[in-house]
Amino acid sequence: MQTTTRNIDPTVERDYWRSNYANRPYVSAGSSYDDYGPAYDYGVSSYSRHQGRSWDDVEGDLGRDWDRAKGSSKLTWERAKAAVKDAWDRLTGDRR
Repeated sequence: MQTTTRNIDPTVERDYWRSNYANRPYVSAGSSYDDYGPAYDYGVSSYSRHQGRSWDDVEGDLGRDWDRAKGSSKLTWERAKAAVKDAWDRLTGDRR
């Protein structure tokens, strides 16, 4: 099975999420992009590392690594997971 590697521009993704994060249903009122930004970045970088694998295949690993990846974000994995998946889904084209 052949997979196509996709070039992803993290700056484009970051700009998109900075402009759109506040409208997402999982974002708590009054929350800052500074909390959610690392989750979106993590979703983008994780997708880049795991292209060809499904979210279900990598979710457990991503959850275990979130504390190392989150930087200054105050979000727990349970709160960050929706944003990480949202960024992942944007890259896969899965926008349910």
